[in-house]
Amino acid sequence: MYAMMFVVIFITMNSCSADNAEATEETTTSQTLITNYTYNDSEIETMKLINDYRISIGLNALEKINHVSFKCQEHNNYMIANNVVDHNDFTARSNNIMSVLSAKKVGENVAYNYKTSEAAVKAWLDSPGHKENIEGDYTHFGLSVTTDTKTGKKYYTNIFVKI
Repeated sequence: MYAMMFVVIFITMNSCSADNAEATEETTTSQTLITNYTYNDSEIETMKLINDYRISIGLNALEKINHVSFKCQEHNNYMIANNVVDHNDFTARSNNIMSVLSAKKVGENVAYNYKTSEAAVKAWLDSPGHKENIEGDYTHFGLSVTTDTKTGKKYYTNIFVKI
């Protein structure tokens, strides 16, 4: 019983999940392109780790897009405000990215409560769904790492895009 409770607590405290979508004819959200985004050190480090991994297995490095990182930050802010770790409104985010950037495919990884970029990327690579997104047929990405000022916990949203 105690072992099972430990597993549940561990998963809750260090959680992440993956999602993806492909363009359809219904992708018609009209939004303004966000061009300004200031990256923090954790974001730059996490993006570098993902690209280093992709290159190490013979894949292309992904180019960052500020608009996508802005969408990631919006989702982190939502998760912090609602005290959740989820993909709520992923369809709206992916539709926006498909519409604004003419993207063909969008995937998303989220994570919570990893203290370092290395730990978050390792957790994603140890999870089949996350790893599939990291190794996916994508050309660009965006990322936000946001610290909840009340708890000090980090929220990660990483969106992958094929243009």
